[in-house]
Amino acid sequence: MKSSLAPGIRLITNFSRDSWYRGFILVLTFLFYTAYHLSRKPISIVKSELHRNCSNIIQPKDINITNNVTWCDWPPFDQDNYQTLFGVLDNCFLVAYAIGMFFSGIFGERLPLRYYLSIGMLMSGLFTCLFGLGFYWNIHSLGYYAFVQVMNGLVQTTGWPAVVACVGNWFGKGKRGFIMGVWNSHTSVGNILGSLIAGVFVSTAWGLSFIVPGIIIACTGVLCFFFLVEKPEDVNCSSPQHHSGQERNQEGGETAPLLRDSSIVDPSINGAISTEPDVIVEEHSEAISFLGALCIPGVVEFSLCLLFAKLVSYTFLYWLPLYISNVAHFEAKEAGDMSTLFDVGGILGGILAGLVSDYTGGRATTCCVMLVVAAPMLFLYNYIGQRSLGTTIGMLLLCGALVNGPYALITTAVSADLGTHESLKGNARALSTVTAIIDGTGSIGAALGPLLAGVISPSGWNNVFYMLISADVLACLFLSRLVYKEVQRWCGRGPRARGFNEF
Repeated sequence: MKSSLAPGIRLITNFSRDSWYRGFILVLTFLFYTAYHLSRKPISIVKSELHRNCSNIIQPKDINITNNVTWCDWPPFDQDNYQTLFGVLDNCFLVAYAIGMFFSGIFGERLPLRYYLSIGMLMSGLFTCLFGLGFYWNIHSLGYYAFVQVMNGLVQTTGWPAVVACVGNWFGKGKRGFIMGVWNSHTSVGNILGSLIAGVFVSTAWGLSFIVPGIIIACTGVLCFFFLVEKPEDVNCSSPQHHSGQERNQEGGETAPLLRDSSIVDPSINGAISTEPDVIVEEHSEAISFLGALCIPGVVEFSLCLLFAKLVSYTFLYWLPLYISNVAHFEAKEAGDMSTLFDVGGILGGILAGLVSDYTGGRATTCCVMLVVAAPMLFLYNYIGQRSLGTTIGMLLLCGALVNGPYALITTAVSADLGTHESLKGNARALSTVTAIIDGTGSIGAALGPLLAGVISPSGWNNVFYMLISADVLACLFLSRLVYKEVQRWCGRGPRARGFNEF
């Protein structure tokens, strides 16, 4: 009697060679962007160590100074304007990132992605380490740290358009919102790991809080160089095709999807990811222009919405540990660990936003509803969030989900929708540029948020939260036209055939 195949082996053999490669690329790109965010996080953890209340620390006997308020601070952050200086450092990184992002998508479409990502991660590792080496080299120049932040911001722009374009080369039909919501958790995972790693060293040798993440992202760059496969055809795998409309099947008279390349997954098809093409249309090999990408319906609205949504998200990213330390009186490490709950909520929020938008077909409405609910939750967190440990945990998870959910949805599924919009007529090279425009515009908000927080926070944290709530409201307003069109479609008054691409 022939023995049956073991269940585990049966499961393995059910996956084709193409499926294994696609899974490998998904995991690999997840690790890459986790490393990018992991290396960005230490600055927010170290802030509370660079300037702290020295009167609560026992002064060493070999230090003979009369000013016991700032003796333990790290110059130049020992002055009263330390919050403004922190805002300057944040802004140096984020402004450079925002400017560089508009060019990064163009380079990403024209350069080999493996080399582009590898060099970007190696350079990111270098500049992250240089910031931490300031501790060991006893550097107290604001100009040095500002220069390192500017250079790191520029090289970090290599990440997002490149990983999205790479995944877009490999993946076809499926549930775009859900799959990309899960995949996009690399942002929050990176923030969490970055906080935990930086927190281990912050109170003893804060330089290591940067050097260790810098080494990690540099090692990831080496991994990219040796293992990244940019396109399926490079390893004789089948290229995925992507839905863009409906076409009459000439043979059977049935309606069949008209497909094209360079998306990640198609939201209009239920089920698992497929690699089998239906009807293939001719692709345009010429990269789309910047103005051409701006003319795609919905790009401008979602870009401006992301500007304000990312303003809120990055203000929390860079200032939440210091806020928790000041208001709840946690030590630097404890405040950093507590701030990771915001990113845990962000993972859940991104997945939830993807699921809801897949089910309803309303990308803009999903974002708008979450932003509307986020505004009062931010108000409540500021007033009651520190009353007890349970309240703090609950509010951080809830606010993280509501703030990062729309941000995650726009930068992934919405960008993929717009990068494969039917108006492109099969242009397979638009995704990187569209992604860079949307995320680059959002990065302007990411630069403004921490800067404004640094300027406003000396007048009180309440004013910072009022600024964040106002940004949430503005983000909603920019989506109002798209929400109206989606509601019309649900009511049967708008075109249904175009689905999510009808912006």
